[in-house]
Amino acid sequence: METVEINRLESAIEAILFTMGDSVELGKIASAIEHDEETTRKIVHQMMDKYQAEDRGIQIVELEDSFQLCTKKQNYDYLIRIAKQPRRYVLTDVLLETLSIIAYKQPVTKLEVEKIRGVKSDHAVNKLVEYNLACEVGRLDAPGKPILFGTTEEFLRRFSIQSVDDLPVLNPEQVEHFKSEAEEEVQLKLDV
Repeated sequence: METVEINRLESAIEAILFTMGDSVELGKIASAIEHDEETTRKIVHQMMDKYQAEDRGIQIVELEDSFQLCTKKQNYDYLIRIAKQPRRYVLTDVLLETLSIIAYKQPVTKLEVEKIRGVKSDHAVNKLVEYNLACEVGRLDAPGKPILFGTTEEFLRRFSIQSVDDLPVLNPEQVEHFKSEAEEEVQLKLDV
């Protein structure tokens, strides 16, 4: 492919990602520039490398099979000066614990989260939905059709991962340790 053609396609992709704001599926980008997905992916990855090499203020991030144009984290302080006080969410230990359960067990119902945590989790799950870190992904085929929750693209962005498959794998020994701690805690509550 000629340099002029590549520059034209990069320009089109940049315009698409900038205008859309959110992530755009690879297939849609490929269709818009009238090329196959493999070629389109190569072009986008070349753009990502170019932005990084030139230390630009923007970057393209890959989220599962989509791409999004966004600002580099290093420029956050400059953006604050312009936007005054951007909305910042505080993730408490309770919210992080609940989010971890959703991330690793998704799709999961509130009841399943509550069984794991041992306490009501309505508020935590609702806050995570409000912060766009968790969302409704369907309904369980069971009596009452409980809502199933999973993580969002915003979750992937906030934690700088491309897919939930990139979440750290828990050490089996650590899992056993957690189980024994939970059993001891339950036993202490029963003894009291």
